[in-house]
Amino acid sequence: MSSFEPSTAELEKLSKIIVRLVTTEKAYWLAERQNYLTLIVDRSANKRMIKEAVEKLYGVKVVKVNTMIDRQGLKKAYVRLAEGHNARDILERGLPR
Repeated sequence: MSSFEPSTAELEKLSKIIVRLVTTEKAYWLAERQNYLTLIVDRSANKRMIKEAVEKLYGVKVVKVNTMIDRQGLKKAYVRLAEGHNARDILERGLPR
């Protein structure tokens, strides 16, 4: 975890960007093999906002963010983490509260 701890107000703001982690078999496969986190995010969030939220909430370095709108109208983000950070560990920990 990073030595920087976000304030309560900032934590609330960042938590509204990330709705939930996706914990499907495909999400675990991507986490293990390609170091990607799969998230459902707020539809109005852009890639910069998603990157900032993941970096501050989990204390990791984000390399790349891809987004898509699925058939149900939810915005899904695929977030690639830098070497040295483990996406599987974050999936198992869940969202910070």
